[in-house]
Parts: sequence; C-alpha cells; structure tokens
Amino acid sequence: MTRYSYFCPCPRGLEVALAEELNEIAQFDQTLHVHTQVPGGVHCSGELRDAYSINLHSRIASRVLLRMAHAGYLNENDIYDLTLAQPWEDWFGYHHTIRVDVTAVKSPLKSLEFTTLKIKDAICDRFRDQFTQRPSVDTKNPDMRIVGFLDARNFTIYLDTSGEPLFKRGWRMETGDAPLRENLAAGLLRTTGWKPGMPLLDPMCGSGTILIEAAQMLAGIPPGLRREFAFEKFAGFQEEEWLATKAKAKPHPLPVEPTIFGSDISGDMIVMTRNNLNKAGIRFDVPLKQIEAQEIKAPTEIPGVLLTNPPYGERIGVRGDSTVEPDDMARDFFSAFSSTLKQRFAGWSVFLFTADLGLPKMLRLKESRKTPFFNGALECRLFRFDMVAGFNRREEAKPKHLS
Repeated sequence: MTRYSYFCPCPRGLEVALAEELNEIAQFDQTLHVHTQVPGGVHCSGELRDAYSINLHSRIASRVLLRMAHAGYLNENDIYDLTLAQPWEDWFGYHHTIRVDVTAVKSPLKSLEFTTLKIKDAICDRFRDQFTQRPSVDTKNPDMRIVGFLDARNFTIYLDTSGEPLFKRGWRMETGDAPLRENLAAGLLRTTGWKPGMPLLDPMCGSGTILIEAAQMLAGIPPGLRREFAFEKFAGFQEEEWLATKAKAKPHPLPVEPTIFGSDISGDMIVMTRNNLNKAGIRFDVPLKQIEAQEIKAPTEIPGVLLTNPPYGERIGVRGDSTVEPDDMARDFFSAFSSTLKQRFAGWSVFLFTADLGLPKMLRLKESRKTPFFNGALECRLFRFDMVAGFNRREEAKPKHLS
C-alpha cells in the first residue's frame, strides 16, 4: 500500500497532547507512525486509511493535511512549477470546487495573496491542459482545500483530507458568548489528567462544550462520527475501508451513576447545553443546575476535577448590578468563588482556563501549575489549583486579635 506524509495542525500548546492521542490511535492502526512535533502541530505518516482514522478519532487535531510535495524555493515561479507538477487529477476532478490557503513563517516573499493566486493558477492550468476545463473557486464551502506552507527556504503543498475543521463535530446547534472550540476543550481535559469515570464539574458551562467532549469520551463516541469529510469526495475514496473504520468504534457501557456535572448562572445556557448534549448522542444523565458559580457545592463525595472557562468583564454580570463597574464585579465574583472552592472542594483539582493572567491574584490563591495555550491568536493559561483538605480549617484556626 502507498504511504503518505501527513501534518495534523492543532491549537498552540496542545502539540504534546495531540502526539499522545495520535500514538493511541496508532495502537489500533499499525500502519500509522507518529513523527515530530512542531509549533502548531504534529507530523505523522501512514496509509490513506490512517487519514480516515485520524479524522474519525482525533479530538485535538484541527485538520489532517496530506502532503503533496515539499521543496526549496526562491520565488513565486518555483511555487507555481512545483504545484503544477502534482497529479491533482488523481485526487479530484475539474467539477469540484477548490479553495487555496497559504501560511508563512519568515518567508521572503512579499505577498501571500499573490502566492495564493499562483497556486490556484497552477492547479487550474494543469486541469485545463489535460481536460480543457478547470475547477471553480469557492471560498465559503469548497469541495477541496489546498494548503500551502512557506518558511524561509522551503515550500510544502498539502491537500486537506478533512474539509470543515475537525473542531466542527456536527452536533453544535447553539452557542453562547465566546464558546471554546471543541478540540481545545478536549485538549484541556487531557491536560488536566481527567479520565472517563472520574468526577468532573464545569460550574460555568455555557453551551456545554467541555461537558459534551467529556461525555462523548465516556460513551466512546468518536468525535467525527456525525459529520462528513473531504476525503469522501476523493477519486480514490475507499468506501468499504471507511465503513470498516467506523464499524470498529464500539460504544462504551453507559454509566450507572452520574460522574459529569454542569451548572451555569443562565437558564438559557442550561437549556442550550441540554439540547447540545442530546444532539451529540449523549444518552445518559449529565445533571445540570442553574446556579451562580459562587454558590456551588461538590457534586460527589469523591474528589474529582473542576474545569471551567470563566467569564470575564460584562459576561460575569448576567444577573449582576449594572451600576457596578465590570472590574469591581469581577473582583467580587472571584473573591466569593475562591471562598467556595476553599470551603467546599477539599481534595479537588481545580483548573481555570483564561486569558486573564492576573486571575490567581483575584482568587487570592497560588497556582500549582500554569500551562500556556493559545485560543486562536489569544494567549491564555490553564491554571491549576490543588484544594488541600483542611485549607479552610487552617484559616479559621488563626488566632484572632483582641479589640
């Protein structure tokens, strides 16, 4: 069988988690080999069916890109010539629509727009030379996406096997303000060390992204089960192989007792989360409460993982006092939330994902770990706080000064 080189991009900060995940997928597909991690993704190689498996099973990758060619370049003409030489007709036809995207790091070329145009021209010229017809461009909903990457000396051209980015699982009906992307939520869950069966609580769940990713892991539902992929339109698409890949995914036994819990200040968000859980195929109980985060209690006697993406600024004041400044509201909120964590979550590992790097100071807690991530272009941190048993009792035991 033919082997191909792949590149799987992911949110910055999740390269190690993605490499771990790809190695887990490789245990079931002996032909998949995981290679180097680079900023923003992981290189791997395998047969075409391995691209099917990664698209179906990876919760962290953003796409699966099949490498068509890699070579040095001096100018746009070199890029045109390399693109023109590739057998695009072996993968798709002139009746398909295409889109070309280019990214660059330290490239000497002056215009990425012009480079993008040269790649598009090369693909269309190859089809026109062979068939007298060429693919049309569709930037919104293309059949095929072609991705170029330039560094200071080398050019790599890829064919995207995924189509829509992989964080689009196919279940999301509704979103709240600033929802986490699904692959970032999955990567955060992995980074916390949470495993299916451990108690998990998101007390500011929004539209439910963290809860749904965890619930699908618990149920054994592959993230790509409910969507379509670009490779299904490839000329060499092996439908029987794809159906066999999907058939290998066996659901896990459903839990008897709930282990995943969510709450939010907004009743609308609770309804939204419930609808999204249902659309995502979750057929077991995920208890949800409408409650302010500073009023929550631990949902299980066994300590677990609390993971949330706290709101910021005006988002804190869904039911707040409009006369209070957002900064003051945030300070009051996180002070009260901190007291709740100390008093009610002894033994829990608390993880807060935020772009506010001053969050520990507002909580008056010292983080045990902070892991850098990027949410798109936004630099963020995943702060870990270990709620030690007896934390609050020690504070109460401090001697009080006599008046």
